[in-house]
This record gives sequence, structure tokens and C-alpha cells, in this order.
Amino acid sequence: MQEIPQSEIPVLAIDLGGTKIITTIVSRQGQVVAKEYCLTLADEGPQPVIKRIFSSIDRLLSAQSMEPSHLESISMAAAGVIDSERGLITTSPNLPGWCNIPLRDTVKEKYRVATFLINDASAAALGEQHFGAGKGIKDLLYLTVSTGIGGGIIISGKLYSGVCGSAGEIGHTTIDVNGPRCSCGNIGCLETLASGTAVAREAIRRISHGEKSSLAGMVSGKIEDITAEEVDIAAAGGDSLAREVILQAATYLGVGMVNLVDIFNPEMIIVGGGMAKMGDRLLNPARRVVMERAFRLPAQAVRIVPAQLGDDAGVIGAAVFAFQQSLTRRTR
Repeated sequence: MQEIPQSEIPVLAIDLGGTKIITTIVSRQGQVVAKEYCLTLADEGPQPVIKRIFSSIDRLLSAQSMEPSHLESISMAAAGVIDSERGLITTSPNLPGWCNIPLRDTVKEKYRVATFLINDASAAALGEQHFGAGKGIKDLLYLTVSTGIGGGIIISGKLYSGVCGSAGEIGHTTIDVNGPRCSCGNIGCLETLASGTAVAREAIRRISHGEKSSLAGMVSGKIEDITAEEVDIAAAGGDSLAREVILQAATYLGVGMVNLVDIFNPEMIIVGGGMAKMGDRLLNPARRVVMERAFRLPAQAVRIVPAQLGDDAGVIGAAVFAFQQSLTRRTR
């Protein structure tokens, strides 16, 4: 293969989720130039998943006629509490059995290139800041609202990770002290009230108690199969129960944002993830809650906007993280 100029050497970036593994080649300009998907099959445990990560990397490199030596680095984004300094997935609700798994060093040992590990929502925050909705914004928060809720924090243009790399777990801030129990073990977390899982659960609960909705027909009476996406479709079609369920989740999301606005005084809150596809049906009620409940000055200063990078935010951000880490090492 022709030698690649230093300025054009790409990162192999991976988004490791509970459902699928997305493996990509990302340029310094934030372009995803190649992509490979495979199922995570997370219930099989860490070692089979790691083998699938290796296979995905090998397939992508082979398809691009590349060797590991042609990469700037490998950078991985994963859900859960990540210790980036030590390269550990300490725990992850989406990856059963992953407790202090040294994923970074395992990958580095096999491919012999610099390797990095970062929380997926923190990665998405970096991606949106550099190449998406937050381009040019120095103080922003990123919320991924999907099956669960995660967050990333950018302060003065830099990712804030906290003392041990776990800052940004916005989905596990307490919103209702008498609310439902969360998968994390706490009670009344934002994730239990405003996530896609929460939307589906609330719709199912109300229909099972006898309330009428077109959702029952959409799933042929199997109400346990209702998803947040179907609730949104029903709401768009005028279904009153679906609209009320989304309004409730949006209100809780707004309460969570009030806390963020009053604590961080950000210029922007970017909302990504599957729930963000609901658009203004989700965001407008949340914006109203912020205007009503947050302190007036920061509430007027913040913009609450949808993400722009979609499913690529995590891999693009993981690549940004790698480029930043490599630059820091070279300038020491």
C-alpha cells in the first residue's frame, strides 16, 4: 500500500454497544470513510465479544487493504463507567459480566498500535463539538437519550471526565425520590423516567390498565412489544395516550436539564440518541420546563438542539479523542 502522509493517517474507531459493534475508519477531517457492523451478542460474556471485536477489525482492515501499522491508533467508545486512564470497562449495564475488563490493553497487545478507551456519551460529545451541532461551542453538554440516558461534558473547549473518568452519568441523577428503581440500583433516576425504555414501559402500563390507544393495534395486541419508536409513530398520528406519555417523559427530561443549566450554565445542550428522532415533540416541552424552572439568566443563554451526527457521533468522537491523546503525547 502507498505510504500515507502523517497528516492523513486515520483512526480505527469502534462503538461497542449492547446490541451491535460499529467498527470504522475515521479521517482527521471527521469523515467516516469505511464501516463494518456486527452483533455484540453481549449475553455471551466478555471474551466472545472481544473475539468479535478482533474479527470486525480484521475484516475492515482487510477490506481497505490496510495493516494496523497504517493507523494513527485504535480508539473505542463503550457504554458504562470507563476508567480511561487505565483502559478499563469497570462496569456496564449493556455488557453483562464486564467488570474491570482491560479492553484497551487487550486490543493494544494484539494490534501493536496506540489504543484508547472512552465512554460512549463522552465520545459523542467530542464528536458533536468538533464536527456536529456544537462546532465552535466551548461550553456544552451532550445527552444521549435512547434505551438509557448518558451524558458528556465539555467545559472551556475540553472534555471534562472527572477524577476517575466517570463524569457525565447524567442519566443516573435523581429526579424523583419516590420513582421507579433503576437498573443501576438507585431510585428515580432520570433514565427510569425519560428514556426510550421509560416511554415504552409507561405506555404498556397504561394500556394494561385498560386505557385505549392505537398502539395495541400496531403490535397486534402484544402490548409487551411496544417500543418508544412506536409510541412516537402513534403520537404523530394523533394518539392521545402516546402524546401524553411522550409529554411526561419530555417534562422529566426538562427537569433534568434544569439541573444541568443551573449547575453548568452551558451555551448549548445537544440531545442525541434514538429519542432525539422525536424532534420538537420531545424537545419543545423540555425547553419550556427549562424556561419555567431554571434561573432566568442561564435559561435564556442556553440553546437546546438536536444532534447532527446521528449514529456516527460515537465513532467520530472516539477518533477525536485519539487524535487529541496522540497530540498530547507528542508535545510532552
